[in-house]
Amino acid sequence: MKISARNRLKGKIIAVSKGATTAHVRIDIGNGIVITSSITNEAVDELALAVGGDAYAVVKASDVMVAID
Repeated sequence: MKISARNRLKGKIIAVSKGATTAHVRIDIGNGIVITSSITNEAVDELALAVGGDAYAVVKASDVMVAID
């Protein structure tokens, strides 16, 4: 796989929950960190995503916000 995004976090799929049009895919990237992505059901099917499979969480952001309490 080649991709321009530099924030690629490899992990294991621990859950795939399909809704009417959108799915939530949870990826365990280690050290107790789980990333959840919202993607289309069509993308889940095309990528054949399933629990236990390897996947990358790819983060591409043009803005980073900072907040405090």
